[in-house]
Amino acid sequence: MTRASSDDATPIELRYEDGTIRIDGLEGASGSPSSLRASVPDLEADPRTDGWRVPAGSYAALRAALTDADAAIDDRVLDLESVSDLHSAYELRDYQETALEAWLETDRWADAPSLDSVPRAPAGVLELPTGSGKTVIALAAIERLSVPTLVVVPTIDLLEQWVGELEREFGPPIGRFGGGEQRLEPLTVSTYDSAYLKADSVGDRFGLVVFDEVHHLGGEGYREIPRLLAAPARVGLTATFERPDGAHEVIEEIVGPLVHRVDVDELAGDHLANYDVKRLEVSLTPDEREEYEREQGVFTDYLAKSNIEMRSGSDYRELVKRSGSDPEAREALLARQRAREIMLGSENKLATLADVLDDHRGERTIVFTAHNDLAYDVSERFLLPTITHQTGAAERREILERFREGTYTRIATSNVLDEGVDVPDANVAVVLSGSGSEREFTQRLGRILRPTADGSRALLYEVVSEDTGEERVARRRR
Repeated sequence: MTRASSDDATPIELRYEDGTIRIDGLEGASGSPSSLRASVPDLEADPRTDGWRVPAGSYAALRAALTDADAAIDDRVLDLESVSDLHSAYELRDYQETALEAWLETDRWADAPSLDSVPRAPAGVLELPTGSGKTVIALAAIERLSVPTLVVVPTIDLLEQWVGELEREFGPPIGRFGGGEQRLEPLTVSTYDSAYLKADSVGDRFGLVVFDEVHHLGGEGYREIPRLLAAPARVGLTATFERPDGAHEVIEEIVGPLVHRVDVDELAGDHLANYDVKRLEVSLTPDEREEYEREQGVFTDYLAKSNIEMRSGSDYRELVKRSGSDPEAREALLARQRAREIMLGSENKLATLADVLDDHRGERTIVFTAHNDLAYDVSERFLLPTITHQTGAAERREILERFREGTYTRIATSNVLDEGVDVPDANVAVVLSGSGSEREFTQRLGRILRPTADGSRALLYEVVSEDTGEERVARRRR
């Protein structure tokens, strides 16, 4: 694909090579290295080729900068198959259309002259509540651009769901990277793990990349995926974008900024169910209180002696590091774990859960726990089917299908239904224990927000052990 400026200057040649863009003929051109660095700061000289390179993820910025400099360009970066006209049967709701338009308006090539078959280059993150139809917006984006597209997802369950959606809307074949299959098609779905391994070899084959649950790109390794892909159009989808570790700032650099946000309360009552949150405080039994204070004392005494304040993740990592060689640090870490197990799984929590389940007989209810042991305790005591990380894929699908059809009205889970799984409608959730993550809380709330036929309000219970560290955890996630 050659694009030349109005003069007859020797064009700057752009080519994709193993996750980078190779640039030849830049020296002495109107788009000189010094003038480009302001817009493309990661531009680097390549002594192997006497040329220049940038990460493939900087392709859109590089192309825009060269166009602004009126440089002649011989662009051979993308190797895109033609995609027949795509049409989705979904009709966007007003807030979905607004989100899509906000993303399209970020097109970094919008002011460029006609680029023939080269796709457009909008880029950014959309934050909408769980259950609000982020997938529908992404399908509309794929339809609007009609270019080969890679969808990247965190789990095999989500991979299967996306493949199904794409086949229903646009027809087969749909490629997939993950779950034992490595098949490239113009429309392909990949897990983050597989995309990390494949990105440099297929980085020139897509014009658009969709990052579902985009906050996963905050992980150190996954950040390389968008850097290795030349796709000029990219969209991130999430229910909770900001991360307490600040990694969302990195995501903005490699995917695009947060361009549109919709809060749960904006949709409640119209597009999502109205909801209430009830916080139920329970006391530890005398025996639990005695053991909790003893274990917590071992932990806090060590912190005071070692000058570790536990104000951030780095403080916790320092404690774990010391536990490898310091017996006292190891005992403090174990004491902390035992204290957490007491406060998160106290006997009165289970008694309170019994009352909640009794009050909501026949209603679709999901019980969330922070760890497997408590989920299995709930399962045994209340005869509820339970899904944990140890549940096989076939069993998980069967449980969710029976929950969907109403054979089961209650299920318990430890974290695995927070995201990445298409969970059937429920209208009651019980957070028996959880982390301080706002993302986790928002995702759990989203599981009960799909509108019901009778217009009833959704209800989320938080069950918290009073006078324990769990009160601080509950405040943090809210």
